[in-house]
Amino acid sequence: MNLATINQLLPADFVRQFGEIAEHAPWVAEQAATRRPFADVEAMVDAFQMAVLAADQARQQALLCAHPDLAGKAALAGDLTVDSTREQAGAGLGALTPAEYADFHAMNDRYRSRFGIPFILAVKGATKQQILDSFASRVNGTRREEQLTALAQVLRIIRFRLETRIGESA
Repeated sequence: MNLATINQLLPADFVRQFGEIAEHAPWVAEQAATRRPFADVEAMVDAFQMAVLAADQARQQALLCAHPDLAGKAALAGDLTVDSTREQAGAGLGALTPAEYADFHAMNDRYRSRFGIPFILAVKGATKQQILDSFASRVNGTRREEQLTALAQVLRIIRFRLETRIGESA
């Protein structure tokens, strides 16, 4: 699907195509659709990212909380979105040893209990060890730092997902 086609989609069709770009938050695609026509992929990425940044704090918090734990229960149960499944598998999280799974589970629990949100990292291009190192370095931050870092990571995830989708369909 090229940008000309994307720009002509009915709003409901646009949301069907791009509603999961922001994890379980189709409202992001709904808001982005209002900024069409997109001149290029960068403009489309900007529209999605601006929708997140313009949202109120409660909506941003809900977006953060909608993200799955890395190598968590949703992954084991096969309940991840297609994008999350691909991203986590690409980082090697689909083939963890029992000890690695235990490490991830412990870090997810520690992080979530400290900050009230899941640990969010754009894992594209990252290794298991880099992800664990990020856990370790971020778990000692402040709640505000982590809210901002998690939001920045969501924006990176949105960029990667849109670039992947548009790249695959171009």
